[in-house]
Amino acid sequence: MKTLNLTEIRDILQTPKKIAISTHVNPDGDAIGSSLAMYNYLIKKGHTVSIIVPNNFPDFLSWLPDSEGIFVIKDQYDKCNDLIKDADIIFSIDYNSPERVKEIKNSIINSNAIKILIDHHPDPDVKQFNFVYSSVLTSSASELVYDLICKLGDKNLIDLKIAECIYTGIVTDTGSFSYLCNNEKTYNTVGDLIKLGVDGENIHRLIYDTFSEDRIRLLGYCLSEKLRIIDKYATAYIYLSAADLKKFNYKIGDTENVVNYPLSMKGIVMSALFIERKDVIRISLRSKGDFRVNEIAEKYFEGGGHKNASGGDSYLSLEDTIIKFEKLLPKYKSELLR
Repeated sequence: MKTLNLTEIRDILQTPKKIAISTHVNPDGDAIGSSLAMYNYLIKKGHTVSIIVPNNFPDFLSWLPDSEGIFVIKDQYDKCNDLIKDADIIFSIDYNSPERVKEIKNSIINSNAIKILIDHHPDPDVKQFNFVYSSVLTSSASELVYDLICKLGDKNLIDLKIAECIYTGIVTDTGSFSYLCNNEKTYNTVGDLIKLGVDGENIHRLIYDTFSEDRIRLLGYCLSEKLRIIDKYATAYIYLSAADLKKFNYKIGDTENVVNYPLSMKGIVMSALFIERKDVIRISLRSKGDFRVNEIAEKYFEGGGHKNASGGDSYLSLEDTIIKFEKLLPKYKSELLR
């Protein structure tokens, strides 16, 4: 855990400020949950607060309290830029470098605002922030938000609304407590949230039981037609072209968790998902055990993330990206088959 001067932060938050909360491109449950939790906490403290995201988030998160007020850079660039420029404080949540906010990274870097990072990814770009609250051993940015509020002496301000946001971030970033969760403190935190009235069963239904017919059929197509297995490297991958997405009326979030399915097969250590988007191939990487997919994402695909869950981009064609990926596998054979 990198140290944070709690006294200074507490003093900074004593008087009303204009605050912008930013999170990473393709925001997931932890990005949205942690941002909304911090938003509601800061509102209670009397601040004027805005949340800014690079692009839209999945529909299955739209039930979260106050999510309708989130500003999307892709749709409201000038407004988002103005909010960053006018901010007294910028919270950067669930990302380790301004590079992860794309279009407004320079606005954040050049801002004179106080910049506070809350994140659980490796290698935070600490030079870009005034204060850093970072721990790779913590399940999620949402759990870090909970910890920070408590450390600031404001645990009493965590109401059901904030608790639901934090719980959502924890449950989604741990894959319903299947990874990044081997820590007693995470379960103690969840216990505190349940005491506040969080209905874990209902939140699970809201997140995981709201698939459209198109999404279910897309999942079936991924597994029956688009899954490739390379046994000699303990690797499997799924690839989707723009035409595939169009065929199944793709909406943001429809491929959430697809990359994890190949890991349920015996003998598979690494799984990849390649999705063709406009001008870029989005890559998701997952692994079991000690195999570090974040090193592959960082070294070859302009990305990064956690040891077992990372992502990146390729500006080659879909076909050439897959060829590049397959050519990397011999380099990692001994690690994959260990």
